[in-house]
Amino acid sequence: MNLSVRSIARESIGWSIALSVLMILVGLFALIAPLAAGVAVTTVIGWLLLLSGATHVWFAWHVRSAGAVVWEALVALAYFFGGIYLLLHPLAGLVSLTLILSAYLLVKGIVELVGGFGLRGMPGGGWMLLDGVFSIVVALMIWAHLPSSAAWVPGTLVGIAILFSGFSRLLLSLAARRVVTALP
Repeated sequence: MNLSVRSIARESIGWSIALSVLMILVGLFALIAPLAAGVAVTTVIGWLLLLSGATHVWFAWHVRSAGAVVWEALVALAYFFGGIYLLLHPLAGLVSLTLILSAYLLVKGIVELVGGFGLRGMPGGGWMLLDGVFSIVVALMIWAHLPSSAAWVPGTLVGIAILFSGFSRLLLSLAARRVVTALP
């Protein structure tokens, strides 16, 4: 079957638009039900940890030295323990993830402040300072309201990220469709 580049592009853009709409719907669902979205994220991370543990078992099987086997086996056990814990206790895992998110935002904010002070007087330096202050304030607000903030923070942030990704992908796909349609 000989398909033209234009027909392949048109079909790909159609799938991209469909995926974009799905992402927008998932993002909206996460914003409407942030606790469910947070538990879903925790569950996915739990399964990824189990997969990582299995990968380390595979590495342990294929390494040559006894020290490397022991190391890979210990790392695999840590991944398995973390994954199983998250799958069996998703709400506790959600609190842990929220705490890690708060710590990340705090460290990011401090780095942005240091960078912003280093760029003082240069174009954009003030925005870096503002970003640092904002990140630190958000980190402290999340941390101050733990564990209750765990019920909405991760799911809301994931929802916003998926929603914006869906919109940006949709707009890019629509622009690509206009280009393909304009081709001779």
